Amino acid sequence: MARKDKKEEKLKMKMVRIYIMGKEYKVPEGLTIMKAMEYAGYRYIRGAGCRAGFCGACATVYRKEGEYKLNADLACQTTVEDGMYLVQLPFTPANKATYDVNKIKADDKTLVNFYPEIARCVSCNTCTKACPQELEVMDYIQSALRGDMKKTAELSFDCIQCGLCAMRCPAEIAHYHVAQLARRLYGKYLMPKAEHLEKRVNEIKRKRFDEEIGKMMKRNIEELRKMYNARDIEPEEEEEPKREGD
Repeated sequence: MARKDKKEEKLKMKMVRIYIMGKEYKVPEGLTIMKAMEYAGYRYIRGAGCRAGFCGACATVYRKEGEYKLNADLACQTTVEDGMYLVQLPFTPANKATYDVNKIKADDKTLVNFYPEIARCVSCNTCTKACPQELEVMDYIQSALRGDMKKTAELSFDCIQCGLCAMRCPAEIAHYHVAQLARRLYGKYLMPKAEHLEKRVNEIKRKRFDEEIGKMMKRNIEELRKMYNARDIEPEEEEEPKREGD
């Protein structure tokens, strides 16, 4: 009886056609690209990563049936559509400058000195169109070219290093490496320091918490669960009651 129910349930599912490396498969509608490929029998041994849209390991390029445009997204976040042609990509290698962040300056020439290829940017905006995070990639490269470290760091803050921008760039710019250097330099030299963070770092250096951590590490899993469940939690702020006329 159970087998029959499962068979009937499967028949009720709406199926869509996808093409993986040119071969057609039928998969349930609503699956992510990653789950659809696994449903089709593919096994991920690399390129799966966090499965939550943060690591950039599952970059994919696809084309929809009847369209000429190439789309770029993350396989763990994008759902399949009927007639979708898929290609999974390994991580895109790109030249990364060698530097010691403790020995370089955060001035307006640093980014272009380490990545002179940003001067080749033709402002085609292909990098922005390829970004699964919908970042203004071209804008932060232009900011880097102008030496605006703060703007480059801010515009690239949500970069997940997937490399799709570099793959599509006709000027062969490694955008994500440029952005990473900008964020490192901005965070180290230009961003206002958080007093509470410096205080905590100094406490750790003085080994203030070593004894407490040592005790925690000796506890078993059940003791840790009880401690976690009994911890003090800050109450959520109650919303102010709405007044008439609001």
